[in-house]
Amino acid sequence: MRVEPERSPHLQRLAWLSVLLLIAMAGGLGGQAIAQETFQASPAAPMHADPVQDVLNRRCVVCHGCYDAPCQLKLSSPDGWLRGASKTPVYASSRLEDAPMTRLGVDAKTLPAWRRKGFFSVTSSDGGQSVLEQLLRAGRNNGFELGAPLPDTLDIGILRKNTCAARSEVADYLSDHPQGGMPFAMAPLPEADYRRLLDWAASGAQAPAAKAVLPEEVIAQTRAIETFFNKVDIKSKLVARYIYEHLFLAHLHLEGDDPGRFFRLIRSRTAPGKQADEIPSRRPFDDPGGAFFYRMVPINGTILHKEHMVYEIGPERLKRYRDLFLAPDWTLATLPTYSSDAGGNPLSTFRAIPARSRYSFLLDDALFFVRSFIRGPVCYGQVAVNVIEDRFWVSFLDPDADLSITDPGFLKDAIPILELPVAQSDGKLSGRLKSFLLLGPVKYQQFRQERYALKASGTGGPAYADIWKGDDSRNSKDARLTVYRNFSSASVVNGFVGSVPETAWVIDFPLFERIYYNLVAGFDVFGNVEHQLTTRIYMDSLRREGERMFLSFLPPKVREPLHDSWYEGTFVNLLDLWKESDLDTVSPSGISFKTDRPMAEFLTGLLDVEPQRWPATDPINRCHGADCAAPDTVAGRLRPLTETPAPFARYLPDISILIVETGDKDEIFTLVHDEAHSNVAFLFNEDLRREPEKDALTVVPGQFSSYPNFIFRVSEDGLDGFVEEVRKIRSQTGYLELVNRYGIRRTHSEFWSLFDRIQAALMAQDILQAGLLDLNRYDDPKLSDPIERLFEFTFSSD
Repeated sequence: MRVEPERSPHLQRLAWLSVLLLIAMAGGLGGQAIAQETFQASPAAPMHADPVQDVLNRRCVVCHGCYDAPCQLKLSSPDGWLRGASKTPVYASSRLEDAPMTRLGVDAKTLPAWRRKGFFSVTSSDGGQSVLEQLLRAGRNNGFELGAPLPDTLDIGILRKNTCAARSEVADYLSDHPQGGMPFAMAPLPEADYRRLLDWAASGAQAPAAKAVLPEEVIAQTRAIETFFNKVDIKSKLVARYIYEHLFLAHLHLEGDDPGRFFRLIRSRTAPGKQADEIPSRRPFDDPGGAFFYRMVPINGTILHKEHMVYEIGPERLKRYRDLFLAPDWTLATLPTYSSDAGGNPLSTFRAIPARSRYSFLLDDALFFVRSFIRGPVCYGQVAVNVIEDRFWVSFLDPDADLSITDPGFLKDAIPILELPVAQSDGKLSGRLKSFLLLGPVKYQQFRQERYALKASGTGGPAYADIWKGDDSRNSKDARLTVYRNFSSASVVNGFVGSVPETAWVIDFPLFERIYYNLVAGFDVFGNVEHQLTTRIYMDSLRREGERMFLSFLPPKVREPLHDSWYEGTFVNLLDLWKESDLDTVSPSGISFKTDRPMAEFLTGLLDVEPQRWPATDPINRCHGADCAAPDTVAGRLRPLTETPAPFARYLPDISILIVETGDKDEIFTLVHDEAHSNVAFLFNEDLRREPEKDALTVVPGQFSSYPNFIFRVSEDGLDGFVEEVRKIRSQTGYLELVNRYGIRRTHSEFWSLFDRIQAALMAQDILQAGLLDLNRYDDPKLSDPIERLFEFTFSSD
């Protein structure tokens, strides 16, 4: 539905500003729970055999799927379209009170309950045309010029207010916004798709008649998993709670099962064998309010790539749980309580479980857990992801080098100063900011630094052996990760991708656990402005902690200059006096460096540890001689785009998909715009910290982002010309010339068929990890500098 900039109430804005002023100098990444079978939900595969749901997936769910679906209208299952739409946005970052939760299939289970929450029908006609039918018909006559930019009157930005018209209001809405039909601001649907959707909407938008039936062997597997989680002894209860709080967002895939079938782990009022009745708690560590059971419930909506965080479970995993958690010798007198205080400090709540067991659990699936706080639980994440650099590499401290694992007194002494924002909800905001957002992190920096300095004096300092290299018996590719931040979204992949980045993190057990509980378990997308601000500011301290751990491996003399290069600017230097302890520039490194580029030497040296597990070079972005992609291949011909300096990069979208047509098949690449900043230490005014002259481009085979911003198409014969034209761009006008020749605009006559090819390529790339892409970030290039988007008010409502 049509979107417009929102004007927040004056008093509410003033109240928000009063909060912001307290932290102006101080500065989660968070998917939505998918519904159980409440009405009659459709199967989980992203492309489904039901012809109507298949068209809905490919043409509608690509914008109406995640939390930021316009008007909260989710079309990924019958649950969603029968629930309908709401005039209340999920994202309203200036709100002073927590919003009512509207998780599909969780916070209401019947249509009357959703109507009481303000949702109205988009499928009922009452003798006329339904909302869906009216908007589909209007979209057929939007009058867009094919292949041309959209009219300036159409706002497609992600910072927008939804105009959500009920059936009786659609005529007035279309009178005011004649080009506001569906699909909004896009090319017309293919005729067959349009006719199928229109006939379906006109006939009452009926749901499929049959429910998916689980095979007996699948039911048996889920029962075995439920049996494990519902054991009654006190030790098993604490272990089950710990695992649940880390898997509540997971898309659980049974070992060896159909790649299109996934489950969720929930807390239910009903026991196994009965219809699951999910307890709708705001956070996974909230008090369930009485007896409950852990249940495995099928995911019955379309799988969205943004929300799709896959975790394998089954007999092998249960054996691993027993070995990790139940076999070690530890005891527990009483179970910890359920409360924000307990959930806000997981290191305290689960202290009875050996730290080695908990850290090993996280490392076993490091990609999954890092992905959970990179992807979920939000869809629009600019406020959260501007706390990280555009691309950086992540590695992990080996358990045997982690004092929180090897020194029993370390966590005992550290826990009192490791509280998270969600653990303190009482008292004056200014006092709480000072205690757990400022003083707490500084105290812990000093505490950790002193303990590790003492250790370094006896061992000679941290060395390559102190970085986790993976477990020989498990998936060790997770030991090296690359994180991408792309303005309002982020992604994480295996391995070290691209050129050596500006920054890197090393993560130990206390940091890993706190990032997860800050950005995932403790984050509430429906929370008020204070919650969202404190979460983001605390993450700023956690980022610094990971960077400091990384610096400890480098020679003492380079640590401060390198740190200062990440935090340039007068204001950030003043902030460091407030938020950071003195950097350790004395304790030795245990590595004998051989070059004058120790950061690059260390990071690339990590790839020489167990080199069979990950590529030591990147044949497009980071290579020499024979290690590079051959110049006669498509990848090799794209290598000039990765050279620096790259003055053209600033004009390109964050994520571009390049289709290279090579006869009977496509080769798909992702062009990643790496934006440079003087620092990422502040909440807002990102434009003042941008350094576009330092921007670069990373070229990645295949796809990894949930949100393509633009598509380019080129023939194999025309590839060299495309590369040369990109490299010549020095203005927005030059970029538009590239778009006019190679770009696929939202209004392009072939937009939908090309998008289908990209989606199919993603499915073929990895069917288990694939999901439906989201078009809410798709650009409409115009004659304006892309940096202007940074002037958008960071905390605009919606």
